[in-house]
Amino acid sequence: MRLVVIPTYNERENIELMIRKVFSLPEEFHVLIVDDGSPDGTADIVRKYMEIHKDKLFLEERKGKLGLGTAYLHGFKWGIEKGYPFLFEMDCDFSHNPDDLIPLYRACKDDGYDLAIGSRYATGVNVVNWPMSRVLMSYYASAYVRFITGMTIRDTTAGFKCYKATTLQKVLQNAPRFVGYAFQIEMKFKTWKYGFKIKEVPIIFTDRTRGESKMSGKIFKEAIFGVIEMKVRSWFQQWN
Repeated sequence: MRLVVIPTYNERENIELMIRKVFSLPEEFHVLIVDDGSPDGTADIVRKYMEIHKDKLFLEERKGKLGLGTAYLHGFKWGIEKGYPFLFEMDCDFSHNPDDLIPLYRACKDDGYDLAIGSRYATGVNVVNWPMSRVLMSYYASAYVRFITGMTIRDTTAGFKCYKATTLQKVLQNAPRFVGYAFQIEMKFKTWKYGFKIKEVPIIFTDRTRGESKMSGKIFKEAIFGVIEMKVRSWFQQWN
């Protein structure tokens, strides 16, 4: 079975549509919402749908905004404990198209990859509704990460992924140090350093049309300096 982990904070405008869309897909996915105490009632909507989708929709509530990375870690550990062999991470704002869950799953299940990345830059630049300044920032951030780390992944900051549970168990032996934007980079870097097979699956990324973005300058700063710290630490770690 497949578990999609979706962190939320004030996603009332998107959560109902997202739940309905995932459960309408031609293949079955279970969904775990990790909500960081959304004051807009996001969790209340999830609870309503849990009555409809028993044993398929789950909710973990946390008090306060604890960071995107910790939300995913919470969800991954929950899913591994429940015995899910494939775990996904996806945004709630429809910047990631739920239809793409299926090709990501196929890359791991059928093609034998350990991590499948929904990549905005595998075949050029596939981003919709972003201003050019943000496109350039994101694109060159990935180039910067490749330069520092040596990874060949085109979309190093992508947040739409499918992991095999066995991959996550190895990668999470030592908990990631970052909780924001750099968390996405660190998880890919560790997966790559351990020698797991990684595939980038081309997607079209569409910026949110409902709700507010959680992106900030602090997040980008963490990524820029965190990559150097991450690379230096890797020289003193065993990767086997």
